[in-house]
Amino acid sequence: MDFNTSVKELYGVGEKIEKYLHSGGLFTVKDLVYHFPRAYQNRGDVRYVDDISSYNSFHSYILTISSEPKTAMIRRGMNIMKLRAFDETGTVNITYFNQNYLKDVFTVGSTFRFWGKITQEKRTLCMNSPSYEPILQTKALAPLIPVYPLFSGLNQKFLSKLIGEVVGQLQSFSSDYLPNEIKQENQLCTLNYALKNIHFPESEQALNAAIKRLTFDELFMFALSLSKMKTTQRSMTAPVIKDTDISPLLKLLSYAPTGAQTRAINEIALDLCPKNAENTCVPMNRIVVGDVGSGKTLCAAAGAYMVCKNGYQCALMAPTEILAFQHYESLKPQFDKLGIECELLTGSTPAKAKKETLLRLKSGKTKFVIGTHALIQGSVEFDNLALAITDEQHRFGARQRASLSEKGMSAHTLVMSATPIPRTLSFMLYGDLDISLIDEMPPNRKRVSTYVVDEGYRKRLNDFIRKQVVNGNQVYIVCPTVEEKKDDIDNASDYDPFTIALEDNQPQLKAAVEYAKDLQENVFPDLSIAFIHGKLKPKEKDEIMIEFAKGNINVLVSTTVIEVGVNVPNATLMIVENAERFGLSQLHQLRGRVGRGSDQSYCVLVSDSNSPKSKERLNIMRTIYDGYTIAERDLQMRGPGDFFSSGSSIRQSGDTGLGISKSCSDTALLHSAFESAKALLDTDPELTNENHLRIKEELRKIIDEKSSTIN
Repeated sequence: MDFNTSVKELYGVGEKIEKYLHSGGLFTVKDLVYHFPRAYQNRGDVRYVDDISSYNSFHSYILTISSEPKTAMIRRGMNIMKLRAFDETGTVNITYFNQNYLKDVFTVGSTFRFWGKITQEKRTLCMNSPSYEPILQTKALAPLIPVYPLFSGLNQKFLSKLIGEVVGQLQSFSSDYLPNEIKQENQLCTLNYALKNIHFPESEQALNAAIKRLTFDELFMFALSLSKMKTTQRSMTAPVIKDTDISPLLKLLSYAPTGAQTRAINEIALDLCPKNAENTCVPMNRIVVGDVGSGKTLCAAAGAYMVCKNGYQCALMAPTEILAFQHYESLKPQFDKLGIECELLTGSTPAKAKKETLLRLKSGKTKFVIGTHALIQGSVEFDNLALAITDEQHRFGARQRASLSEKGMSAHTLVMSATPIPRTLSFMLYGDLDISLIDEMPPNRKRVSTYVVDEGYRKRLNDFIRKQVVNGNQVYIVCPTVEEKKDDIDNASDYDPFTIALEDNQPQLKAAVEYAKDLQENVFPDLSIAFIHGKLKPKEKDEIMIEFAKGNINVLVSTTVIEVGVNVPNATLMIVENAERFGLSQLHQLRGRVGRGSDQSYCVLVSDSNSPKSKERLNIMRTIYDGYTIAERDLQMRGPGDFFSSGSSIRQSGDTGLGISKSCSDTALLHSAFESAKALLDTDPELTNENHLRIKEELRKIIDEKSSTIN
């Protein structure tokens, strides 16, 4: 066995199981070993039956079986088995569904460690379908039990056993590729120790050591790959943009650019100008990062103008048709006055108009085109594309972004993101990009008043919604989920206590579909209410957003899909339900959807959570308005995960290859990993030293995997 061994070679894996493993991306032994737990059950925390404070939460109990299990059929396809067990403080009735085979396991007098939730029904203590482990004299029970991400066809027990068998043989085929000096400098454990204890921790301390080592490895290799990518980029040449004077564009503005905008535009101009005596320059690879409403679009317009006035073409790609249309509406009048033809190309462009646009792009007559994914279709050809701009870039995959820039020969690349990032994360996220930070807001931007309330304010909140609508304004309501999820405990065989454990004691979630229906039928029958979520087809979402932008919808109930920067100046109220379920940066993004017009705007965060951490986080949102400060606090409290998640990511985790390090909140570790990578390349740029050959091999694999993902 080695890391490349196929999973089908493992004991107990037949064709059916192999197919299930493949569906979860597990093809080799290495895939299994690096399929880390998503959580751990602290089964070492053993409670007594009479501990009332532990009821209704998941805990461990050491119980002895006191009665023979009794089985019964309660309805077709549903069997139930009941037994009693006790400790020195009390007795519990235990119930299992569709698991009658357990009657041979639970013999009277045998002792088990049960993991589950005790509930009190009248005067009887009960547990439903607890996990169990026999108490043996020869083997101590592990204090922490892994909970793995699951996929179709597999359960926790089987996956844990399969991974355990592989991890048990690590010593025979796995060796450490990090030099001893790097491990010593950063106080890291060995790789095998880390891999063993990430899956089956000996203790909490061992688990922390494992997480530290594996997090360091990811960040260290990521830093090396970024450095290699930048080296490759610097070996290419791109069109030289000699005339970067944008004063004609600035004269058309009704406002003066902020200092931050001016700085970013100057950085773009320097990227596009010749850099050396040969009068050539490497392709610009820059990201403009700025808070919602900070003016990133002007920076993009400036870059487009520089390129177009020099005879080249520019393409701006937005993630939705409505956002592309809004860019087109705001930029076309300005570019028309500058004598530059600007066109729109989306999936809704009529066939005849599309054909004509494609001909003008191919001939070079159209210099500036704004569109959606339609821009990267094979039928789109440019005469001399020199600049590819991607807006809200986290909504595009790596392949889509690369496809646009590849429409030109070594085209310059400019991407925009409305998610402020912690400065401690900037290199980690964008080490292969040059960063322009827009950290200054326009002086006339009104602050959005922010409040935190609980369900007790529901009537007042509904009255406030109506007041906004009566005043001619519109309202966003954001829910954390699309549809209600009902517990399926009665269906027995699917009952998974691992899932329930992670959701224990959480307030009930508001769901967009049901909530919108309730508002329309029972609360605001006289208002126009619509809902939008990620499961709708793109065309359906665009149609709803267009109607909302036109003012034809009073209240829009949504999931976080409305984060993408559609401009609706008439929207003055943002309500976020179950606000404790969102990251700070995500909440800040949502708050930025309002406050774009002249009227005072409001953001109301609704939460019934009693968690001190949740209350602290929501209080930060109530009192802090600077996106960069919020981002730093988010990093401290949650780790970088919120910056990679699908809802509000800056950069997709598929682009980075990061996994375990997404939850790292140790900024010192982030810095040390990147500093170690830099120091290594300073002393051995090509990694030819004998002690670095294993690192070079691992790096080659990572770069090959990224290339195959993009290509």
